[in-house]
Amino acid sequence: MLRHLLSDILSEVSILDSDGPPEIEVTGLSYDSRTTQPGQVFFAIHGFHVDGHDYITRAIDKGAVAVVYSDNCPGTPSQVATIRVADSRLALSMAASAWYGHPSSRIPCIGITGTDGKSTTVHFLWQILRKAGFKTGCVSTVYLSTGTETEKNPFRQSTPEAPEIQSILSQMVENGCTFAVVEATSHGLSTKTHRLSGVRWLGAVFTNLGHEHLEFHGSFEQYREDKCRLFGGLTAGNDSAAFGIVNADDENAVFFRSATSHPVTGISLAGKDSDVRITDIEETTTETSFTLTYRGASLQTSIRIPGRYNVFNTAAALMAAHFASGISLPELAQLTPELRAPQGRMDEIVAGQPFRVIVDFAHTPGSFETVLPMLKSSTEGRLIVVFGSAGERDTEKRAMQGNTASRYADVIYLADEDPRGEEPEAILREIASGCKAHTEGSDLHLISDRRHAFRQAMKQARKGDTVALLGKGHESSIIYASGPVPWDEGAVARSILAEMGYRNE
Repeated sequence: MLRHLLSDILSEVSILDSDGPPEIEVTGLSYDSRTTQPGQVFFAIHGFHVDGHDYITRAIDKGAVAVVYSDNCPGTPSQVATIRVADSRLALSMAASAWYGHPSSRIPCIGITGTDGKSTTVHFLWQILRKAGFKTGCVSTVYLSTGTETEKNPFRQSTPEAPEIQSILSQMVENGCTFAVVEATSHGLSTKTHRLSGVRWLGAVFTNLGHEHLEFHGSFEQYREDKCRLFGGLTAGNDSAAFGIVNADDENAVFFRSATSHPVTGISLAGKDSDVRITDIEETTTETSFTLTYRGASLQTSIRIPGRYNVFNTAAALMAAHFASGISLPELAQLTPELRAPQGRMDEIVAGQPFRVIVDFAHTPGSFETVLPMLKSSTEGRLIVVFGSAGERDTEKRAMQGNTASRYADVIYLADEDPRGEEPEAILREIASGCKAHTEGSDLHLISDRRHAFRQAMKQARKGDTVALLGKGHESSIIYASGPVPWDEGAVARSILAEMGYRNE
């Protein structure tokens, strides 16, 4: 069992006050009293539903030998060390890094942030580096790899808590990985959670910024500032290898550039005067090709994945791989035709039916603006869209989703996504308020039961139509007030097609 002295793991933590034995040996870190083990340090953190300070006594009863807290600490036995800090979440992040031997100082970490495209860019970069001969780990909403093949991310959070992140990075180091590619969410970067505060970054990529998670951040400006923390965390000092990459077509790119003193490369698909220019984009339902120009040299490449929006993701992954590895862009570009999209991103369900069925994770107004026009333009018949919006999350985006869908979809079905503690019907009504071009009962249908909504949409579909199932993608559950219910978007779609008599893959 791994053991450390308490003073060692708190060496980078700013301590306001302490009491009890400072040199005790500890066996682990805990932030949940339910799972606290004998010999561990308990970090009392403010959760979003409960406060860990209310469970300090329970953690001590479970065997905690030290408590790190920021508010009030009840009386404790003399043999239990108590440490008061300004922010126990930040202390947990620093302690977790120390516990695992500061893994991000031993493996170059490249973070990807933005509203849309994070998981896809992580997956593309992970594949490119592996195909270029580098053992590489990754952490994304969809996948987790510590150097071997990917497995489904077992955490419901896109960015796990600091001890889990540091443990994963440590496993990458132990497995001999050369690089770590990490999806850096706004929640993970926020000072409200400090999940990523103990990570040192070699590279940072910004994809885009849209309307999302304002219920957590409070304002768009704070959301942007939290995202910018990734660029602010680029390796300090004389490390000239540190780099940033931004979407030069996004008006918020200037904030990300100004967040760091390290070189930042801009990528433009809109003809802007930028470091990297993307031109000659051609797309079909199965492939997208483009020309990338950097420092006066141009190269042509392609991906066997539909969607103009994937061009930026690919270009950003190519540039990040180039800066991190030193391998020339022409060599790396030869690898892009082998890239595969992550699960739940433009997955086509083929069972012999005369209409298309597409599963995609698009769930923000911005992602709707990129996915729906592409689906509309590639559909001979009608575009039938099924989607919802998450409960206890950004409510302002709901009508915006409805408005965008109403401009491109011929028929809309609104269904549960993750209602959580909200009334499902109320969420659908808020989305419907934005569907100005549609009429309820005619080409707009509110069916909270997602399976039933799928069934009705597919039964209505005719030859040449496209049925787009948006919002869940790779996710394995729908969360209701009573808890999560198992869900597999693709499997449900296939089962309904089978009910209709379509079984041929």
